[in-house]
Amino acid sequence: MKARGEEPAPQSPADSASAVLTRIPLFPLNAVLFPEGPLKLRIFEARYVDMIGRCLREGTSFGIALIVEGVEAGGEAQAASIGTSARIVDFEKLQDGLLGVTALGERSFEIRSVSRQPDGLNVATVEWLPAAAALPVPADCEYLVRLLQHALPQLAPIYDFTPIRYDDAAWVSARLVEILPLPLDEKQHCLEMQDPLQRLDHLRMRVKVEAVEQEKDLQ
Repeated sequence: MKARGEEPAPQSPADSASAVLTRIPLFPLNAVLFPEGPLKLRIFEARYVDMIGRCLREGTSFGIALIVEGVEAGGEAQAASIGTSARIVDFEKLQDGLLGVTALGERSFEIRSVSRQPDGLNVATVEWLPAAAALPVPADCEYLVRLLQHALPQLAPIYDFTPIRYDDAAWVSARLVEILPLPLDEKQHCLEMQDPLQRLDHLRMRVKVEAVEQEKDLQ
């Protein structure tokens, strides 16, 4: 069952890097979400079931941030200071009776403070970070584009809600970080890079051109 209604407007009144603060519900996870990246969730804790219900009714988003201390389910968890808002694009009742949610990353934020509601839900006061500039992929990173073009179709349908832009350095670098088997702290480090060319350069050091060229399917 897909979420109904028009696409919600961003929760910040401006797209600039001005210090406009917004309060959003926060979902600490053992995952790193990028803008336009997909996220599959199985919701079973009451605080998050209620949060998802409110987001669906009000057409609002919630924040995803990597857990740096604590546990994902139950109790308290400390989250990284940089995260990404998520919009629900699909939901269903799973065979085990739990709520299954598909969300799509919207925009990154920096957490300024966190408060905890009586039901245990964390609410973060965040400052929105500027969207990455649209930059072409450098010639020395074209082999990374080929790798991505080969891998993404095999991961369908999780990327069905993600617009495709193989010519955009920010988009390509984000999708590569998502699919590569990198440690979570390294993925978080890549999320915190404001320059998509810097992120691509980091990935170029992690995925050597020789390794890609040896794969016959990528020729």
